[in-house]
Amino acid sequence: MATQTVIIIDSGGANLASLQFALQRLDQDSTITADPDLIRNADRVILPGVGAARNAMDTLRRHGLVELVGRLEQPVLGICLGMQLLCTDSEEDEADCLGIVPGTVTRLPASHDLPVPNMGWSPIDVQQEHPVLDGITENDWFYFVHSYALPPGNDTIACALHKTPFSAVIARNNFVAAQFHPERSSGAGARVLANFLRWQPCA
Repeated sequence: MATQTVIIIDSGGANLASLQFALQRLDQDSTITADPDLIRNADRVILPGVGAARNAMDTLRRHGLVELVGRLEQPVLGICLGMQLLCTDSEEDEADCLGIVPGTVTRLPASHDLPVPNMGWSPIDVQQEHPVLDGITENDWFYFVHSYALPPGNDTIACALHKTPFSAVIARNNFVAAQFHPERSSGAGARVLANFLRWQPCA
C-alpha cells in the first residue's frame, strides 16, 4: 500500500486506540488529532465517535473543525457517532450536526425483545454498489453499539435491521460512513477499512 497520511479526528470519544490498532494490522499508520492543519492536509480522514451528539459537536466546534470537515475534499470515513455527525441534525439533545448528508438521526424504537441501545452483531443489506463495500456479502456480520440511527434515504448504500431498517452505511461524494464499528467487526470490518484506504472518489 502506498504511503499516505491518515488522520483520526479526536472528537472527544474513547477507544480511538482500537481504531489505530485496526489500521496498523493493515500496515497503515495513523495520527489522532484535532489540529485543523493536520486534518486539512491529510490524505484520508476518519471521523469516529461515541457518546452524545451535542457533546461531540461542541468538541468539534471548540477546535474550529465544524466548517473545516464540511470542506474536506479527500476521502472521509465516519464511524458510529461520526456517521451521525455528518447528518443535518439529531434527535439526541436536539443537536445540530454537520449537514453534509441530508437527514435527521432518530432514536431507535425499542421493544421487550429488541432493547435500546442496539448492541451486538448484525448483517447488513447492501443497497448500492460502492468501492468501500467491495467484497461484502449478506454473510458478513458487523458489530453495532448505538441508540440513534439515520433512517434509510437517498444516500443509504447499506441497511441493517433493528425493529425497523436503518442506514448501516451512507455515502455522498467523498464522504462515506458506517453506523457499525469496522475496527471491532473482525475480518469483514477489516475489509471495509482496507477498501476505504484504497478508495478514490470520483471528482
